[in-house]
Amino acid sequence: MENYSNSLSSAAAPRERAVLVGLITRETPSWRVEDYLDELELLADTAGADVIERVVQERDRRDPAFMIGRGKVEELAQLARYQDADLVIFDDDLTPTQTKNIEKLCGVKILDRSGLILDIFAKHARTREARTQVELAQLKYLAPRLAGQWRHLERQVGGIGVRGPGETQLEVDRRLIRKRVGLLEKELERIAGQREIRRKNRHDFFKAALVGYTNAGKSTLLNALTNAGVLVEDRLFATLDATVRSLQLEARRQILLIDTVGFIRKLPHHLIASFKSTLEESADADLLLHVIDITHPGYAEQMIAVEKVLQELHLTGKPVLKVFNKIDRFDQPGVIARLRESEQPCVFISAQRGIGLTQLVARLSEFAEAAFISETLELPLRQAGCIARLYEVAEVLDTLYDEKGVSVQIRFPRNQAQRVRGQISRILAGEGEDVRKD
Repeated sequence: MENYSNSLSSAAAPRERAVLVGLITRETPSWRVEDYLDELELLADTAGADVIERVVQERDRRDPAFMIGRGKVEELAQLARYQDADLVIFDDDLTPTQTKNIEKLCGVKILDRSGLILDIFAKHARTREARTQVELAQLKYLAPRLAGQWRHLERQVGGIGVRGPGETQLEVDRRLIRKRVGLLEKELERIAGQREIRRKNRHDFFKAALVGYTNAGKSTLLNALTNAGVLVEDRLFATLDATVRSLQLEARRQILLIDTVGFIRKLPHHLIASFKSTLEESADADLLLHVIDITHPGYAEQMIAVEKVLQELHLTGKPVLKVFNKIDRFDQPGVIARLRESEQPCVFISAQRGIGLTQLVARLSEFAEAAFISETLELPLRQAGCIARLYEVAEVLDTLYDEKGVSVQIRFPRNQAQRVRGQISRILAGEGEDVRKD
């Protein structure tokens, strides 16, 4: 199925001229709206549009028919015509009725924040999984907005013998969307099953997931630590797919680093739901590396936004190491000293220039060590044959033989302790002896 016809098309297309619209209410003060519009401008630039004007309206509450009020929309229409604008982008999500009414008065394409983010996701989706997730999110977003906007489906409906008696085109389109959504959800379930198999194969490794606000530098950090070769751009949502790479630590030990899609304020709920299978990679992690762009004026609010998304994903119980990135561009030692005191555990790095990466790896090693249990098994010589099978259930660090027996030092994940100990007991029971653990 094609993507939404209002998409900003490919990178080769000419850049469109956009007007941004924000709304000040009692719940959203003017300084916050301006901050949101700064971010919206970055989103528009990523999508391929040049912002030529901003419009901000102050109201007690949103207008149910026109969001910012009919009079302000009429002014907006005049501005769009005068500035030769191609589209108007609202920072707040519009209802289908609001979109229809505003588009009728303005005579140009109308988009809201969710629609813009979906367009960027469609532009950056590379793998089959990412494309499937984007299409599912688009369909859920557009389903209530069908009237007057969903025309490309007509080509898929066909002609004679397809429609039911008295069935309108809109009803046919809605039925097709429901069917397509069902197929996409089944496809994502299948992909999630494949991911689960891969995750089970990685259960003996310590896993750290990179989370954070979009464009905080997660992919740059992954590349710096592992030479992963992940695409890095100074754009929002440059990376959508989960990437897993190994990082070699001391003593021949490895951990897995997982890079996932970045978060953003006012991230649409249906988008989180559609990307659940990708974000589940973070749910399987033993540690969350919260990467923070310390140079961003609103980094504190971005931290809160990330924490809210983590709450929605039920990931708040996991240990978190805050990684303040881009310190090479930040000349406020007092702020760093305060954060070092209040945000422990934390590290300060520049992923691009390699500053602080040694300290970061050392902290990762500490977390990895704490996540594993080391035990020593004392076996009689007649049970030495069990050692080969112990390699299958745990990491065998050392074996020491003497006249009394064999001392076997093993290591296994703390969260797998019950399973591993049960398997060891069964292995040794098969030999007719109990095991002593020091």
